[in-house]
Amino acid sequence: MIIGSITENKEIEKRAAVTPEIVKKYKNLGFEIRLIKNYANHLGYNDKIFNEVGAKIINDENELINTSDILIQIGLLNENHLSMMKQNQTLIGLLNVNENKSKIQELLLKKINIFSLELLPRITRAQSMDVLSSQANLAGYKAVLESFAYFEKAIPMMMTSAGTIPAAKVLVVGAGVAGLQAIATAKRMGAIVFGTDVRMASKEQVESLGGKFLTVEDSENLETEGGYAKEASEDFKKKQEELLNETLKKIDIVICTALIPGKKAPVIIKNNMIDSMQPGSIIYDLAASQGGNTSCTEVDKIVDKNGVKIMGERNILNKLPFSSTNLYAKNLFNFILNLYDKKNKKININLEDEIIKNTLVK
Repeated sequence: MIIGSITENKEIEKRAAVTPEIVKKYKNLGFEIRLIKNYANHLGYNDKIFNEVGAKIINDENELINTSDILIQIGLLNENHLSMMKQNQTLIGLLNVNENKSKIQELLLKKINIFSLELLPRITRAQSMDVLSSQANLAGYKAVLESFAYFEKAIPMMMTSAGTIPAAKVLVVGAGVAGLQAIATAKRMGAIVFGTDVRMASKEQVESLGGKFLTVEDSENLETEGGYAKEASEDFKKKQEELLNETLKKIDIVICTALIPGKKAPVIIKNNMIDSMQPGSIIYDLAASQGGNTSCTEVDKIVDKNGVKIMGERNILNKLPFSSTNLYAKNLFNFILNLYDKKNKKININLEDEIIKNTLVK
């Protein structure tokens, strides 16, 4: 079988789905790998490197898409590329099913098998394929570095002959994978760190990393069976707002990571809360592309509100494309390994397999 991949639109996505290391693994399974010319030059992987590990370089996108049994990408292909696909091909990636319903419906009508990796179930067997977690880890780490770079004070406490510089206080909103990595990174760099989340299971995780967990008194546990956060009640939101309003007066840096799968990001930090923050404070909003966790977030802009900088990028992983590509490619290989019938050398869509059943778009 032939696995193909074309370069993403580099203006919005610098990651790739295949690395030379992973080409070798696909070849060992019996796959042929075809990549478009200059596939990952921007990552330091030129065509010669891919050729040396057995990948075939194709000059024409139409030829590559038409001859591939499986297409592996980061996001959904553009309409021109999608129109080239034909019956019984398989498309795998982070396809953002909720926002691309019409395009995906057209592919389903053409009888194309579609697997979207954001739909992976949170089970032990799927951990090696968990793209959302691997990418969120890097995003949480990078968000801390980006916000610290714009913060014009020292992060750790420093005792000098001229006096003591207090440690920066960091609040992480949302203690999922990205939030926990942000807490760990900020703590390692000497900050005093606080974390908050609607899921009570996060308390132990935050505290194990050296953070202080902030929670609404007598709150319910807002966690789905799949381990994701669910939308809070109005009463909870009101109590959370009061808690944050007081806390933010003493916080230097806020990292926002709160997301609800398939929905607009909840607006947690309101205008009046930002107004109460100290000038020079930073808010880094990782939820910017889904609307943002603050009322002032603008995608790919730094908003200055009374001296408080609110930052939010469409895709922070474009600042770590090499690392994020390597992890994504490994996750994707493990997913295909589970999908592939080695004996008959074909894709086996076994709907009794929870991973395959959940990720197959119907």
